[in-house]
Amino acid sequence: MTGSGVIAIATVFVLLAGPFLLWLAGWLKTRHAASPVTEGWDVRLSIASALLFVLAFNLTFFIQELFLVLPKAFTPGLRPTLFHNNHSWDGGNPLASLFQGTGALATLLAGCLSILFLRRGASRSKSIRIFLFWMGYCGLFMALPQIVVGALSEQSDLGMFMAYISLGTAMKTMAALIALALIPLAAQCLATLLLGYVAETGQTATAKDRRQFVFRAATLPALLALPLIALFRIPRELVEVLMVPVVVTWVGLAWIQAGAWRTVTKPGQAAAGTTAISWPLGTVMCLLLVFQVLLRPGIRFY
Repeated sequence: MTGSGVIAIATVFVLLAGPFLLWLAGWLKTRHAASPVTEGWDVRLSIASALLFVLAFNLTFFIQELFLVLPKAFTPGLRPTLFHNNHSWDGGNPLASLFQGTGALATLLAGCLSILFLRRGASRSKSIRIFLFWMGYCGLFMALPQIVVGALSEQSDLGMFMAYISLGTAMKTMAALIALALIPLAAQCLATLLLGYVAETGQTATAKDRRQFVFRAATLPALLALPLIALFRIPRELVEVLMVPVVVTWVGLAWIQAGAWRTVTKPGQAAAGTTAISWPLGTVMCLLLVFQVLLRPGIRFY
């Protein structure tokens, strides 16, 4: 079997079969459990989470494009232009292909730093915790799928990077399989953070409580955020506008939602209080204005 065939099979398992089997195991184990006794739906939490996902996704994508541009800006012969969710360049230099890997690296580091800040910021407000959760989520799940795509397509950003460093088929396949293996592990880490640092005491007592909270605090908000994220994208074919947001949303949340029933949290980390909506809404509107007015025409880095 070819390397691309192995990657394709592993991708189907990670994106579809794995989450389904995990969800099925949870359903079989908890189907006879008593219904959770929880308070009413916290609509503010869901709305704020949706807005913060919009903010985190677009900031993370901008970080990726910015760090794709910056190395090229200091490379002789290259004249890059930065847009709000894309970049381009004129001229030529062999290092351009190498620097196609800096964007994914930047998003991965941004995600890891956000997770670190969330772990160390127990005193922060609930809204800040949700924002850091989504920044960590977007950083990880915007970067890891790119490794898989890069192993399959030399025309992608990481595909150009892998070609520049002369990565062979076997090494590309290994890199893709490692990235795929990290997806459920990253999802489990983020699920623990969501339930441990965002949920309030009593909202994670049972498996059904945990599934319900994850759906209301993350899964549903992310789905509601997709039309808003589309407003930030450069107008083009629908598949180009929605493909990346849909993939990033599905890759991680499929595992987080499916495994919520078995996620164990530590006591004493719960976030009490209401969730702010005003500043997430205001920040999203300001970011949209900056993207569409200042960055959409493009900023030249030469």
